[in-house]
Amino acid sequence: MDDLPIRIELHPVQTLTLTDAQVLRGEADGRPTTLAAMLSLAQRADRQPCVLLVHGSGGIGASIPLWVRQINAMGAAACVIDGFSGRGLTSVSQDQARLGRLAFVLDIYRALALLAELPAIDPDRIAVLGFSRGGQGALCSAMARFHRMWNPAGVRPAATLAFYPDCATRYIEDTAIVPGPIRVFHGIPDDMNPIAPARAHVGRLVAAGHDAALLDYEGGHHGFDNPLSPAASLVPAQSVRDCRIEEREPGLLVNAATGAPFTYDDPCVARQAHIGGNPAAGAAARRDALHFLQSLFGLG
Repeated sequence: MDDLPIRIELHPVQTLTLTDAQVLRGEADGRPTTLAAMLSLAQRADRQPCVLLVHGSGGIGASIPLWVRQINAMGAAACVIDGFSGRGLTSVSQDQARLGRLAFVLDIYRALALLAELPAIDPDRIAVLGFSRGGQGALCSAMARFHRMWNPAGVRPAATLAFYPDCATRYIEDTAIVPGPIRVFHGIPDDMNPIAPARAHVGRLVAAGHDAALLDYEGGHHGFDNPLSPAASLVPAQSVRDCRIEEREPGLLVNAATGAPFTYDDPCVARQAHIGGNPAAGAAARRDALHFLQSLFGLG
């Protein structure tokens, strides 16, 4: 029963809905937006470490509640931020242009600021754990550039964890990150967000002197930690797996193959990908991530 929360709290998160160009240029004239965050507190009386979970393009799916239970069971709080409902969205997997890829960056900073002020949470032990689009947002939120532009509260995560993130885009200063380890968990056969760009990104971080590592998993297609999906299948989904996107100047994302501004109508954008769970890979990745968090937080 240690995986049951002692209390659940719902908190509003005041943020903005921004385009990628606005995030990259530091333009704060986006639409004011209120999101919801669900905080599940572990069964302990002292100030708790906390993991902020950031969902992917399909919204909060079956894997997230399992993560919450397992995080609570190890003695940490889990906070799930819903980046979609407050924006009138349920999924963007088939139309990624409906929300900027970097919109979650500001959401993460606003949620970190909220958590750091709560009396139940230890502000020095908050980690960010993102999945797919949320994993990309988590990695970008570790960039020093965005902390300067968008994080006036100055709350820095103790660590950043990303499951199968999209790493097809190179941003200006993307290897300058705030202090704190980065861990990426990726399935080897993933054809939604392939492992090769993620491995290259982690390699650049290591070369820049950062504590970063990638853990890979045989048989792990996209969403391999989903406990309700026993096998991956080919489904409609927008993927930039065949694209290489570069920020050539602040706010300008360019298709490297054409030199023109990138759009989701570009021929490199794929329309199908394999998505689904793998029990063995999912269990291994959860074990590895939870062991890392236990060590980080000094639990167990």
